[in-house]
Amino acid sequence: MEGLAKRYGEVVAVAGIDLEIERGEFFTLLGPSGSGKTTTLRMIAGFEQPSAGLVELAGEDVSRVPPYDRAVNTVFQDYALFPHMSVGTNVEYGLRVAGVGKEERARRREEALEMVRLPGYAARKPAELSGGQRQRVALARAIVNRPKVLLLDEPLGALDLKLREQMQVELKAIQGEVGITFVYVTHDQDEALTMSDRIAVFNDGRIEQVSSPVELYERPRNEFVAGFVGVSNLLERDGERFTIRPEKVQLLDPAASADGLRTERGRIADISYAGMVTRYRVALDAGGELLLVRQNVEDTSLDATSERGREVLVGWRPEQAVAVRGQTNA
Repeated sequence: MEGLAKRYGEVVAVAGIDLEIERGEFFTLLGPSGSGKTTTLRMIAGFEQPSAGLVELAGEDVSRVPPYDRAVNTVFQDYALFPHMSVGTNVEYGLRVAGVGKEERARRREEALEMVRLPGYAARKPAELSGGQRQRVALARAIVNRPKVLLLDEPLGALDLKLREQMQVELKAIQGEVGITFVYVTHDQDEALTMSDRIAVFNDGRIEQVSSPVELYERPRNEFVAGFVGVSNLLERDGERFTIRPEKVQLLDPAASADGLRTERGRIADISYAGMVTRYRVALDAGGELLLVRQNVEDTSLDATSERGREVLVGWRPEQAVAVRGQTNA
């Protein structure tokens, strides 16, 4: 994408982005509602025409090529399966339209169903499947044509949490097996961090940062990225603004040694017991608050909640605090 922009009258949905996605990459467009990520995906697919800029696929400008002539397929959140057709007929529908012969259609249909872990399901109807199985059928239908790029628009949004987490792992595994470039749209930060090779964070029609999940989480470029991707503390001391993740902050006894740590004193303002971890909110004597988490290796809920109001020392290693600036665009 070069200078890619989309305007609807006075509304700027995408404000001129430059982005290069590598062949075979699992690339995620992450951002809140209205940030421009879905509009960008629709321009890649050909469902929306750019107001400016271009989309290139394998070196070819496809900006004015209709969707059916682009080597891309799209998987939607609502599956878009034909309810009156069997699973097998749904999967091979695109091959039938393309005039592929019956035997070849059957071979590629079964191959696609095998890839999405649904062998033997060809005769069933979509209504006989679970939500996760229907999503796999939609995925099989999208990959059976062997597109160069597969576009996925919030495909797991309709699933419950446990199934969504299971499908995240499976989608990433399937992508590795088929070797197709995946461009994935989501507003779920955990989903993006779990699945992606690289992530572009969208905000207000622009891209704030493009990087690997580790770099995005550990080294956010600005306040927006720090606040949107995971939970982060933002503090300002001596004119310096920095962010520190809750799991990096240590909760110490005021009399404890804190060699090598940057420390501040405060009082536990609130405690939330969450099973595996306990979340603490500490009001700092110097102003501001810090959120931190501790694993419940030995503590119980009674141990944690009894600490409310206690004076504490909080500390972190200096290299774990990341200096940030206000929102800027890449």
